[in-house]
Amino acid sequence: MFLTLFLIFLYFFFVFKMSIIILGIESSCDDTSAAIISDKRILSNIIANQSVHQAFGGVVPELASRAHQQNIIPVVEVALRKAKIEKNQLDAVAFTRGPGLLGSLLVGASFAKSFALALGKPIIEVDHLKAHILAHFVETEVQIRHPRFPFLCLTVSGGHTQILYVDSPSKMEVLGKTLDDAAGEAFDKAAKTMGLPYPGGPHIDKLAKTGNPKAFSFPEPRVPGLDYSFSGLKTSFLYFLRDRLKENERFIEENLADLSASIQFTIINVLLSKLKKAMKQTGIKDIAIAGGVSANSGLRNRVNKLANENDWNVFLPQLQFATDNAAMIAIAGYFKYIEHDFASQDIAPYAKSIL
Repeated sequence: MFLTLFLIFLYFFFVFKMSIIILGIESSCDDTSAAIISDKRILSNIIANQSVHQAFGGVVPELASRAHQQNIIPVVEVALRKAKIEKNQLDAVAFTRGPGLLGSLLVGASFAKSFALALGKPIIEVDHLKAHILAHFVETEVQIRHPRFPFLCLTVSGGHTQILYVDSPSKMEVLGKTLDDAAGEAFDKAAKTMGLPYPGGPHIDKLAKTGNPKAFSFPEPRVPGLDYSFSGLKTSFLYFLRDRLKENERFIEENLADLSASIQFTIINVLLSKLKKAMKQTGIKDIAIAGGVSANSGLRNRVNKLANENDWNVFLPQLQFATDNAAMIAIAGYFKYIEHDFASQDIAPYAKSIL
């Protein structure tokens, strides 16, 4: 009788208590975000944006860190409330360790460490770039396909552009990366040159939908291997506009849609040419796109077209998980939790990528 009751207890314990509940905190740049995840299923994902940077045409690090200090507590409170989770139900607190703005990272890391210490819970440090990739495994009410290991991932954001071989949640190898500027920065700088608001990438994407992508041609950088370079393209675009404005001071205004479509077409060409090369070298046809630029409709359409032409299996993140968010930190924390990969209280953030 006792054995039967004990077995029943074990059954209910493992069925109903085996869910791993993680609080994820993201503060690498100018978005303060907190998310709650139960195993792989997202329960809440709250993001507080910072509009203060729009007046400066880019993120001001000092202003960003101050805004994080103001936002971090209410964002976490809302995330817990929306998920209907009490603090003591958390199994661990995951936070972005880097890369990113050091002041912003310190706010998130300091809060995560103190919050977890008060609760007696372990902390999990997460690499921001790896988290973007693992965002593909977040489960929501919408049923989507997930990549199968191993797969290739093109990670494209404002600060990073990389092609990675992803063998497992913890084992990733960089096959190629940008040698200077990132693709997202090229979008933003091109937009700023044309007088578009910050952040410029979404504005270019919107204008490009009504423009001719072959109206103007810009030189594509020739870099050996699978590495990228976008600094030359940015300079070429700047000089092109300078010369045209000498001839017609209304050139940008009269050709805004075509300029947007053409520069977007060129940047995407550069991204996909290397991705195709990586696919041929590795023989892998499961391709994932990650990072903020993965929300770009032009990139999504071109990748899907290539997938149909080359029999690729393409995985695009849901738009809510494309840009910086804490759900991707929480899912990365989940994978580390099941491997008991915890961090110590003396761990410090890092500003530059360690991948």
